[in-house]
Amino acid sequence: MPTILGQNQYGKAENRVVKITRDGDTHHIKDLNVSVALSGQMDDVHYSGSNAHVLPTDTTKNTVFAFAKEHGIESAEQFGIHLARHFVTSQEPIKTARIRIEEYAWERIATSDANSRFIGSDEVKHSFVRKNQEIRTAQITFDGEKWQVVSGLKDLTVMNSTNSEFWGYVKDKYTTLKEAYDRILATDVSARWRYNWTSDEQRMPNWEKSYEQARKHMLHAFAETYSLSLQQTLYQMGSRIINNRSEIDEIRFSLPNNHHFLVDLEPFGLKNDNEVYFAADRPYGLIEGTVLRDGVEPQIPVDMTNL
Repeated sequence: MPTILGQNQYGKAENRVVKITRDGDTHHIKDLNVSVALSGQMDDVHYSGSNAHVLPTDTTKNTVFAFAKEHGIESAEQFGIHLARHFVTSQEPIKTARIRIEEYAWERIATSDANSRFIGSDEVKHSFVRKNQEIRTAQITFDGEKWQVVSGLKDLTVMNSTNSEFWGYVKDKYTTLKEAYDRILATDVSARWRYNWTSDEQRMPNWEKSYEQARKHMLHAFAETYSLSLQQTLYQMGSRIINNRSEIDEIRFSLPNNHHFLVDLEPFGLKNDNEVYFAADRPYGLIEGTVLRDGVEPQIPVDMTNL
């Protein structure tokens, strides 16, 4: 039977670019991992091997680094928009560009007064330590007319040491789990949210502020929800963001339930009054769900594995 070519794309994955902005003695860092995927009129290269429409992946790599200098990195989203617009508008065969970005955060190292005097400076503003919290993510897609910006984060570990219960669930002959009326609730948050900015005719969001505020509302909802289930907490986190951020229409979460089990200390003559737990990393419950603004159709993939 004859075959035909289906969806295809190509580009350069995981370009690690670090941009240092020097404001006198004060330095600022943007540390990104940028992946470029291009698609369009690419039939010939697959059927005959003709590279006439192919922009080399090495060129896409070079563009990432050049744009870090030419445009700077105001935010992951803005940098991705610059790249996507360039590839689609400068190369006629390219019809769609998708830019995926991970951002790694750094914070300044506070130095001692003695050390500052030793090096002859009142304050050190160029030394950083990598934050061991979440990784910020962004995916920017442009087809020459419409934009889709999906931002988010992953590996944000949070815990409530109380104000969480789990009881009243279905029980069958395989159920051994005891009902809990005061438990630890912990998870590693992976979230993606979609902006309703889709056109250059619209006012562009403030990407940095939007990310900070979405993260803040997410954490506030986690902390302030008396949780009867992780699903309830998920919905409250998503609702808080959408109700407070008009630029966001959809958010999807993937929340592993990082189980903490009370350790039986009775064999040692000790009472464990919700004090000592065994933290189990496997197996774990996996709670996933999407929260939408009313009337909005979902667009974020159900499987966020490659998003």
